[in-house]
Amino acid sequence: MRPSLRSAVPVLAATGVAVVALFVPTSSATAEAPDLTATVTQHLLGKQVDGRAAAESRSPIVTITRQDADHAFGTAVLAGRPGSKTKPHGWLFLAERTADGWTLGMEGEPAFAALAKESPLTTTQERTLFADHDGDATPAQAGGDYRTGMQLPWSAGTGWVMSGGPHGWGGGELPYSSLDLHGGDQVVRAARAGAAYTMCRGWLRVIHDRGYSTDYYHLWNNISANGLSVGAGARLGDTGTDVTCGGSASGRHVHFGLRQNSAYVGINNHNIGGWVPIAGSAYGGYALHGSTVRYPGGVLHNYGALGFNQGIIDGNGGTVVNKRTGPGTGYGLAGTVNDGTRVTISCSANGTTHTGRWGSTSLWNRLSDGTWVTDAFMWTGLNGPVAGYC
Repeated sequence: MRPSLRSAVPVLAATGVAVVALFVPTSSATAEAPDLTATVTQHLLGKQVDGRAAAESRSPIVTITRQDADHAFGTAVLAGRPGSKTKPHGWLFLAERTADGWTLGMEGEPAFAALAKESPLTTTQERTLFADHDGDATPAQAGGDYRTGMQLPWSAGTGWVMSGGPHGWGGGELPYSSLDLHGGDQVVRAARAGAAYTMCRGWLRVIHDRGYSTDYYHLWNNISANGLSVGAGARLGDTGTDVTCGGSASGRHVHFGLRQNSAYVGINNHNIGGWVPIAGSAYGGYALHGSTVRYPGGVLHNYGALGFNQGIIDGNGGTVVNKRTGPGTGYGLAGTVNDGTRVTISCSANGTTHTGRWGSTSLWNRLSDGTWVTDAFMWTGLNGPVAGYC
């Protein structure tokens, strides 16, 4: 049930004056139009980030990674001062030359998706993914669907420490989109398949389906990616303390951020790797797997991605949940299922009403073994059936 609750990057000038990086692949036969970088820079400086005008505290870095005579593709980053509390913000951009100059679209703008459909610089995969990132939808948890299909950003079946609970991309600001994580072999891996991009040194973004993307910051030895297709669990880099483009890191970790519809969204209540982060104060809160609670400093076992027709049994403090032969307590007992068990749902039906951690519901879910469990004692990510009605 749904909860209610590498491209080259210059060192920034100490004066804070805007610094522009330009990289044009050597295979490009056409020189950059002289006003493209200026167009992107001006657009960047017009943005508001963390409640402030970008020009007040940020330095723009524009990197062109693909180009032909009339089209360009790249990254646009508003960087903070290394070692400060100001983390960078960044966007992919597409541009097309017209008689009047460059038409520009950045992630989260309708022009970006429109340009992606026609640009000869985008791949088939990118056109499909970018169609879900046009910014038309408010970044509001996909209308109440908290399913992500993501694993935690390290090898499935192993445990890492959640050193920082839900917090903002930059720290204390809302939404609390991010977790700080480290441990094990320290190899950071893609949470779900998608297309990967180097936003800045030590910072990668992977664009996924369903409008989601994930950010990974503070990396060392990270891959250099310009739309590289990656599978779930693909190596992205190692945990580190890189702050080339802003922010700070007191110890090696990955700052893992969740985005939807091209904006950071609350990671609260989503299921990632079998765990549901619950926000509290910045860097506080906890994570749930069934009734198991882990606070910051605790170890999260990476259970892998939860399927879209699956749920996790949550006894709301109990160790087992009853299974029935039909959708309600008027049906006979058919055994029990342990708290924290991953179950596959074949269909759902309405029956007797029960109250669990996520609220009250009359919905019952038929499991793949033919037995039934009330949706009140199961996390599925939806306030409704995940596999249709029986």
